Parts: sequence; C-alpha cells; structure tokens
Amino acid sequence: MSNDQTAPETKGVSVELLSTVDLAGEIEGLAGHQLRMRMVTLEPGGVFGPLHDHKSRPGTVYIVQGTITDHRDGTATDYGPGPGWPEDRNTLHWLENRGTVPAVEISVDIVSTE
Repeated sequence: MSNDQTAPETKGVSVELLSTVDLAGEIEGLAGHQLRMRMVTLEPGGVFGPLHDHKSRPGTVYIVQGTITDHRDGTATDYGPGPGWPEDRNTLHWLENRGTVPAVEISVDIVSTE
C-alpha cells in the first residue's frame, strides 16, 4: 500500500514505554513537556496508522530489528536496522511492516504533559 490517502488503521502494534525525563527545570521554556523513549513493535503485516502528524511532538527513530516502511508525501521508504527517520512539524505519515519478522523501533520524542 503506497497511497497516503488510504492509510489503514493501526493493527499488530505494541508499544512499551521505556523511559521519560520531565523537562521542567532542565531546559528553559519546556515546563509541561517530557522527553519520552518507547519501544514500538510492528508484527508482520502490522500498521501504525492512520495518517498522522508530529506537530508539537518532534522526535527521531532508530530501527533495532526488521524493516519498517514509512509512507509520506506519496513515497514509501524502507528503513532497516540502524538510523530511521526524523519526525518534525512537517511530518505527515503512517508506517507498516511488509516483512516476515517483527520490526522493532526505538522512538524518542518530546511530548506535552498538559
């Protein structure tokens, strides 16, 4: 599936919260925000959808295992073990695992706690 307009709903995804850091007092202006690290597993055929953005929730992804396909701007890009993709205010995407093994990513982002 490569058409961003027909992004399916989430299925076959599990998310484990690994760590958080309250940013109040750490960096001026970031009270009410935290740095969050999660492990996201997409089973074969799994989808992290639907189409979603990352406005006010910037982050980055590292692929630990398998391959995750990132769908954005009408393009499907495969990311295998190693550095993944940035998630900034311009990101509008959805993800899927087209492979035969679970795909595992570590996602780090800044989120509002309010």
